[in-house]
Amino acid sequence: MGFDTLGLSAPVLEAVKESGYDNPTPIQAQAIPLILAGKDVIGASQTGTGKTAAFALPSLSKLSPIGRPQILVLEPTRELAHQVAEQFEHYGKHTGLKVALLFGGVGFGEQLKALEAGADVVVATPGRLVDHFYRATMRFNDVKILILDEVDRMLDMGFLPQVRKIVNLCPWEGRQTLFFSATMPPAIQTFAQWCLHEPVSVEIARRAVASTVTHAFYPVSMDQRDELLLALLDQTEYHSVMIFTRTRKEADQVCALIKREGQEKVAAMHSDIGQVDRMKALAGFKSGEFEVLVATDVAARGIDISGVSHVINYRVPENAEDYVHRIGRTGRAEAEGDAFTLLTADELEYAKSVEIFIDQKIQRKKLENFPYIYTALLDDSPARPIRKKPQGGKKKRR
Repeated sequence: MGFDTLGLSAPVLEAVKESGYDNPTPIQAQAIPLILAGKDVIGASQTGTGKTAAFALPSLSKLSPIGRPQILVLEPTRELAHQVAEQFEHYGKHTGLKVALLFGGVGFGEQLKALEAGADVVVATPGRLVDHFYRATMRFNDVKILILDEVDRMLDMGFLPQVRKIVNLCPWEGRQTLFFSATMPPAIQTFAQWCLHEPVSVEIARRAVASTVTHAFYPVSMDQRDELLLALLDQTEYHSVMIFTRTRKEADQVCALIKREGQEKVAAMHSDIGQVDRMKALAGFKSGEFEVLVATDVAARGIDISGVSHVINYRVPENAEDYVHRIGRTGRAEAEGDAFTLLTADELEYAKSVEIFIDQKIQRKKLENFPYIYTALLDDSPARPIRKKPQGGKKKRR
């Protein structure tokens, strides 16, 4: 089945062909005909399955420019909103539909210009969209398609009351609502029942971790977490590493720690950092200007970063699904990758949850010659010989 069999408009098909895509992904093949038919859709699909195109292509195909918001897309983070807006612009470049991107952390000036220029598509984070409503710069009267993306993440981030307000601001009569979430906890199910009308469910099997990724837990006492992290970085051959922390404060601390050890090609990315600096960090990591990116989970979902050789979890993630999202940064396109996770005694339950979720026993390892403080976790951990780094040049992945 090719894209030209799904019923997409000629301008949208032209943009798809220019992108070099021949065949739709499973969620695209299932969702696009339903959306074109005007159905409300619940898409249970993780990031990386092509879901943005699954809702963008048919939405753009259904509308003509009127210079007022007709498609409204809500995203939980600025980075995701930015990426989705870029895809709408790309796929809609032959349709005449204009796109406005609204997110917090920056001034209102450029966003107002985009709205006043006659945006037909608005991609926004909930908080900034509500701000525009109260400023009377965003109106919802002509919204025909409402897209709620990464709803489980919006719930985790506390945005659901704002999202509920936005849904109420949109017309109920004649509105098509598209609802995408990687997981469907009870609160999400109740919310979906409220805002959707006779929805059709499209469920894509949960994405497994890539078979090319090698996993390892590194047990360590709580007092030596930083020391072991530095030893792993020092003794591992890599060309790009993402280190995930649970909190913004931890990300800043780990970034400063690595810099003090002489690694200057390191940057942090989290929600307390200004949007311009966050985009610089992301662009610098993609280009190779930075070899190490320390990030919170804001970077784990939806951020398109290829070529990452290693992912290191500074702590075991509390949510097992976040492990999959984090590890998904490496081992892409059949490339090999390594996933290291520092493990302390207070995180054993989280570690078990991860192994159950990915249906895989993760090997416990320890570094040979590392001056460990004893912890019972080390008793069953085989030592990993330390290999010397290559002399000169950029580090290569192991």
